[in-house]
Amino acid sequence: MNTKTPLAGVLATPAPPAARAVPSRRRWWVLGVASVAQFLAILDLFAVNIAFPALRESFGGASLADVSWVLNAYTIVLAALLVPAGRVADDAGRRRVFLAGMALFAVASVACAAAPTLGLLVAARVVQAVAGALLIPTSLGLALPAFPRREHPTVMGIWTAVAASGAGCGPVLGGVLLLAGWRWIFLINLPVAAAALVMGRRILAPDTPDTAEANGGGTAVKRRPLDLQGAALLLASAGTLTALLTQGPGWGYPSIPTFFCGALLTVLLPLLAARLLRAHDPIIDPRLFRNRTFAVAVTGVWLYYLAFAAGLLSTTLYFTEVRHWSAVEAALALAPVPLACMVLSPLSGRVVARIGGRASAVLGGLTLAVGAAWWAVGIDGGYAPGYLPGAVLFGASTALLQPPLFGASTALPGDRISLGSAVLMTTRQIASALGVAVLTFVLGDRPVLADYRFGWYLMAGAGVAAAVACLRFRRD
Repeated sequence: MNTKTPLAGVLATPAPPAARAVPSRRRWWVLGVASVAQFLAILDLFAVNIAFPALRESFGGASLADVSWVLNAYTIVLAALLVPAGRVADDAGRRRVFLAGMALFAVASVACAAAPTLGLLVAARVVQAVAGALLIPTSLGLALPAFPRREHPTVMGIWTAVAASGAGCGPVLGGVLLLAGWRWIFLINLPVAAAALVMGRRILAPDTPDTAEANGGGTAVKRRPLDLQGAALLLASAGTLTALLTQGPGWGYPSIPTFFCGALLTVLLPLLAARLLRAHDPIIDPRLFRNRTFAVAVTGVWLYYLAFAAGLLSTTLYFTEVRHWSAVEAALALAPVPLACMVLSPLSGRVVARIGGRASAVLGGLTLAVGAAWWAVGIDGGYAPGYLPGAVLFGASTALLQPPLFGASTALPGDRISLGSAVLMTTRQIASALGVAVLTFVLGDRPVLADYRFGWYLMAGAGVAAAVACLRFRRD
């Protein structure tokens, strides 16, 4: 057992088990295999959007509200399960959880492609989200400890670029696959998942508890029991909040479902807070947030993704509703955002080494703010002068801000890295849903250009707030 007190273990922020003596060539393969998980989970989050019309037709003219659950079920379950899955990965072994999650993702993808009814498709998407929740925090938990800390910005840059490629490829790849049928959107996952399973079994080292390494020992550490009551409250709270944010605009304000979800949250959130404060080993130890690096990272991610997710949706709606472009044309028009991120993210390690993580994160928030303001001022001037510079700035902001902030999970003890990653990613999911909900409220039923401009100015304000929050970021 760890001889340190739990409080000391959380607050001392020892150096992570950065060097597992992973050979140079092998650790890059570890990063490649781990990044596949992020790619698949993000790809399936974005690729389905463009298939809504085809799904409605395939399932007998189903309503848009019914078909939207193909997306929302995935979003809600993923957000609700990320933290418990991160805790399980830290305790049960990241390699084991990663391989199980990848196998489950492949099976769920087959079930999605074969679904004969809309209800079964939604059920398969729930299983797919469970698999995604196992994969996403585990991928960083596998990759980061395999590299020395000085290389973490580069690792995060590549990981960010892979995520951006998944987001960027999603709508475009989904549109192309629709030519063969919507079921191919899910079948395309199979060769990627199969390759990741084969390589994962060969490349990923057998599980060695990082808790032992973090504490300077070489023996296994007694596994901590999962706080089932806390996990249940967290699942219910995160699921209800995400449902309220994603479905609220469709339900209407006020309405019986939104009132019910709001009332349920007023009960669940105090119960969750009390459990986290009183449990001996809670699902999320509140003392994690006494680590300033981690707490600032959570705040910065929250403020940033309020604006980023809303920005992507707002421009999509602008091109389709105001400019009356097709869905594929709008998806291609958005491509400069992920392309800029993909090109610039691998360079983020050099940027952080030159100016530091705090300056990079602050610059990322300011860059997003300038990009949103650019759209507000000049988007009616045409695509190239009015939209394109802002899109490049949006992509660049991700390359600047995400690597230092998501890399902050390694400021925690070694046995909390996957959990810290999961907290940051849950923050990203819920902030994105909230940003979309606020944007939907601002735009209303029949938005005009002035409504879009107001929304972009709000996003610029959130970007500035993220930059201000990141002024307190410190990565030793």
